[in-house]
Amino acid sequence: MVTTEGHVDSRQIYAQLYIGGSWIPSSGTELIDVVNPYTEEVIAQVPAGAAADVDAAVAAARAALPAWSQTAVSERAAYLSRIADVLVDRTDALAEVVSREMGSPLRIAKLVQIGTPIGTLKTYAKVAENYEWETEVGNSLIVREPIGVVGAITPWNYPLHQVVAKVAPALVAGCTVVLKPSEVAPLIAYEFAAILDEVGLPPGVFNLVSGTGPVVGEAMAAHPDIDMISFTGSGRAGRRITQLAAETIKRVALELGGKSASVVLSDLDEEGFAKAVKATVSQCFTNAGQRCTAFSRLLVPAQRYDEALAAAAKTAQGHVAGDPMDEGTKLGPLVSESQRERVRGFIARAQDNGARLVTGGAEVPEGLSSGYFVQPTVLADVAEDSELAQDEVFGPVIAVLPYSDVDDAVRIANGTSYGLAAGVFGADADEALKVARRLRAGQVDVNGGRWNFMAPFGGYKQSGNGRELGVAGLEEFLETKALQR
Repeated sequence: MVTTEGHVDSRQIYAQLYIGGSWIPSSGTELIDVVNPYTEEVIAQVPAGAAADVDAAVAAARAALPAWSQTAVSERAAYLSRIADVLVDRTDALAEVVSREMGSPLRIAKLVQIGTPIGTLKTYAKVAENYEWETEVGNSLIVREPIGVVGAITPWNYPLHQVVAKVAPALVAGCTVVLKPSEVAPLIAYEFAAILDEVGLPPGVFNLVSGTGPVVGEAMAAHPDIDMISFTGSGRAGRRITQLAAETIKRVALELGGKSASVVLSDLDEEGFAKAVKATVSQCFTNAGQRCTAFSRLLVPAQRYDEALAAAAKTAQGHVAGDPMDEGTKLGPLVSESQRERVRGFIARAQDNGARLVTGGAEVPEGLSSGYFVQPTVLADVAEDSELAQDEVFGPVIAVLPYSDVDDAVRIANGTSYGLAAGVFGADADEALKVARRLRAGQVDVNGGRWNFMAPFGGYKQSGNGRELGVAGLEEFLETKALQR
């Protein structure tokens, strides 16, 4: 683990679970290998937790709930600030953990994989202090109370950000938490648990049970003493969690997939058009395309289609694949061999169905002897109802689609089962904003709008329900009570 001095012991076997304020063995005997996607070597093992471990963690969280829920908000917020301070001090070492377990380039890991959780923790510490926990409406006192024990199930692509986006608001709301991190990239969650223990978070307030979705995840979703499940992952898993949670009528918040469109408007001059295409492709390929908000569909005016393809190819070719630990690497490997094969399959099937390869392809990038890499790929002549234009690839692959006018662009952009994110680029900011309002997505960036920690994050349609971040993210973990006087 990362020690207080910030050094990483790569030989560490993360052999225990964190339950009730202690590191304890799993009741199961199996271990899960954690593989470095660049070297393709096993770097650690974690327990494959069992249902009995979930029971123990939930019991610890339930026992800690009365005292934690009554702890002053200022004290709960102070814990988040202390956790953020530790992350700041250990950013370099923690970024290495993320890079080694899931392949994110080190530069991106420092800035996003660790930097974003730091910002989220600090933001929630401030939100909690300023939030109106009680309001008066006529003769009623409206109070907001913690929902109870929260089960958090998180993915591998942003393995600390997704943990903190759930745990920070849940804790400051007064809830206690049982976390199941992705078994593919669980190590940074272990480091996070160690930090929570180090800052003195009361026993049972936070618990970690590693393991697989079909065992640990399903046990959590069905558990009668868990009041809420917050899940980020695939639509298939989200549907299964919803089905299991329905038996106990628990609240379910889902952040699922996306097939986000970036609409580049016709009023941009040549320079602005090239910048918009570059921004879209670069956004799509961040984290090797393994992001639910990836602008994986680039929508451009039909009369400027060739211009867009040339600009997209130039940007893609600048994303050179390499060792994630090299500060100059822009494109790391995909997280696993199975993920690489999945992405390769999308590319091959798209070509079989008539798509034209502009740059990239399913082959391994030149000069790399190991690593689960896929070339940064741009595809043209993609039918808008095809698999590639409708389904989430989760890799460095972008489809460029032409549109005839703004109404056509909006129709294409909204024409999937997803609605998580989108982008609009235009010379006239007011006109771009008008288009953004017409897009059925939970978050739309206009002319490359900056990330905002206070803005709610979540999707329409099959991209999920509920919101994370900001005040809306806090309120997901609260119940509302009316006291009539």
